[in-house]
Amino acid sequence: MNDPVRVWRQLSDDSVLLDGFHALKHAVRFGARVPVAVTTGRAAVLELAEELAPDVRGTLDELLTEVPETVFASLVTRPHPTSVAALAVRPSRAANLETLARAPRTAPVVVLEDPRNLGNAGAVIRLAAGFGATGVVTTGTLDPWHPTVVRGGAGLHFATAVERLTVDELPAGPLFALDPEGEDIRGTKLPDDALLAFGSERSGLSAELRSRADHLVSLPMRPQVSSYNLATSVAMTLFHWSATGDATA
Repeated sequence: MNDPVRVWRQLSDDSVLLDGFHALKHAVRFGARVPVAVTTGRAAVLELAEELAPDVRGTLDELLTEVPETVFASLVTRPHPTSVAALAVRPSRAANLETLARAPRTAPVVVLEDPRNLGNAGAVIRLAAGFGATGVVTTGTLDPWHPTVVRGGAGLHFATAVERLTVDELPAGPLFALDPEGEDIRGTKLPDDALLAFGSERSGLSAELRSRADHLVSLPMRPQVSSYNLATSVAMTLFHWSATGDATA
């Protein structure tokens, strides 16, 4: 058997860090290839799996290698309280682009324009996976596969297509952009093949994305309240789609 520490160090620069039990659980559940997983307490992690995710316990039993705490700390900069971490193979860009471009889509694509907050991006990916969205696309400089984003998404990057694109590279489909000046979303039906676009936390939609939009829609909000958190806005919009759009149960 290969030395897991050596394998980790060989693969760490090009792999996705799964930091914590839930990230590893979701990655395994949604078919990620995980070449190495380490923990400081193998029995405790398997007990947690038996309690919370018995469907992946057998896989974790085969994957997990126990290492000393000092070794674990040398591999993971900010260890999760569950003291388990793994490396996964990132889905290919080509495969994600194929998923995003597939027609007809049965669920929207969430577009985050130039997001700045890593935790917010992770929360959005977790939401998108939960609602069964086709994918999450980011524009700008933020890497949607950054370890902090993956941690915030609880490993659910593997349950939806996550890619960074330019506005010109966005997949086809009617683009509904969230904007305070748009029509109230409660009077709008969001189709399954929609692109749901959200501006940056700081400056909102760019002129480029606004000009690309087929529809501007707004979320109901009390006067004098400035804005919602990005993840909250995405959650409200996806719920509206699931409740009133083309979505099927």
